[in-house]
Amino acid sequence: MKKVLGIFSVLVTVALVTAIISPAFLSSYNIENLLRRSALFGIIGIGASLVIITGGIDLSIGSVICLIGCLTPWLITVIGISPWIVVPSLLVLATGLGLTHGFLVTRLKLQPFLVTLCGLFVYRGITRGILADSTVGFGTSGSELRSLGTGRIPITDSFGLPAPLLILAVVALVTSFGLRRTIWGRHLLAIGSNETAARHCGIDVNRVKIGAYALCGLLAGLGGLLFVLDTGSAQPSNFGNFYELYAIAAAVLGGCSLRGGEGTVIGVLIGATLVQVLRNAIVLIDEIPDSIEFAVIGGIILLAVIADEAVRRAVARRSNED
Repeated sequence: MKKVLGIFSVLVTVALVTAIISPAFLSSYNIENLLRRSALFGIIGIGASLVIITGGIDLSIGSVICLIGCLTPWLITVIGISPWIVVPSLLVLATGLGLTHGFLVTRLKLQPFLVTLCGLFVYRGITRGILADSTVGFGTSGSELRSLGTGRIPITDSFGLPAPLLILAVVALVTSFGLRRTIWGRHLLAIGSNETAARHCGIDVNRVKIGAYALCGLLAGLGGLLFVLDTGSAQPSNFGNFYELYAIAAAVLGGCSLRGGEGTVIGVLIGATLVQVLRNAIVLIDEIPDSIEFAVIGGIILLAVIADEAVRRAVARRSNED
């Protein structure tokens, strides 16, 4: 919780500084858009955190988003399949990809980095091949479905709660309950803390890990669906590019240790919001060039990893002294 409070204080500081420099930050339009983007990246951040808690990593999130996000409008508008068939089928596909990652990591003992790195290339390549690198969109169809991404619940005349924020709330509540109130969640944290000890305690490590990768795939697929519903169109060559970076950044900034065994849903949500506030600040503050966005995000991840390592060593040193 100290990590969570620390990152929350950073979020508040960045938001206040940005609001002082650029009054447009507090406009209803900007806040609503910021909540929408934070919700979308929060969903995939939660998925990434489940894998990171086990001590693994998933670099294929952006490409899964590309695959699901591009195939959704293509299957509905070009092929003519009903959205009621397309949406659940693609979510099952995304879950299946996660299951495949988990199987390769647990059964074949392959490194998560290499497995998901291959997925990063394969899924985007498949998408580009199917669509011949052409842009796809909903056009005039799919208006009801698009409300999941673009809809809002009016609060005032100029401000409303974005629909993805409500979806995030459901995902966050279910995931938080699963992590803290179920045996599977406790096993997940135990595996990340010490996999060998978890095995000796009788925990089915492989099954729990496969479940984590499957849920990560499902949430990446859900994210891809919501992203394309929000934008209305997608281009296979760049849709979802570097989104795995934002998901991992949200998880790490939110207190998930890359060594595994640590992480909270509320921390991931704060981390996702911080990343989006920083991106928003770069856009609003004229003195900061937009071209350094990735440098800022990369620097933040590096600082978070350094801080995590410093805290770990301090705790270990204090334990030895006691």
